[in-house]
Amino acid sequence: MAKASPDIVLDGALAVISSATRMIACTAQPTTFTEANATFALADVTMAPGDFTVANGDVSGRKVTVAAKSGVLIDTTGTATHTALVRVSDSTLIYVTTTTSQALTANGSNTMNFPSWKVEIADPV
Repeated sequence: MAKASPDIVLDGALAVISSATRMIACTAQPTTFTEANATFALADVTMAPGDFTVANGDVSGRKVTVAAKSGVLIDTTGTATHTALVRVSDSTLIYVTTTTSQALTANGSNTMNFPSWKVEIADPV
């Protein structure tokens, strides 16, 4: 007997990811909201519902695409290795992923860009 999961189940998980209100470049993998939002934070940008697009997955299942953000002010000098999504209203760390390592220098006017990226949840097999 095959396994199945209706889109509504997978979309429920993607809705949590889409509830993020801030995307943050981090120097290490955060495991808590405080680590993402303060301890390891280098640069951050406010996110809105329109920054997340849920659709069929590239391979199977469903995905959420996170919009690219450009011209994000660098707050702290360091090397970004991770990107975190958080929800500020209830101090929740929602999602963390690795990113291409990038040295960032804060000088009051330097900016960085977050490329678009995806989270895909495959259909069960």
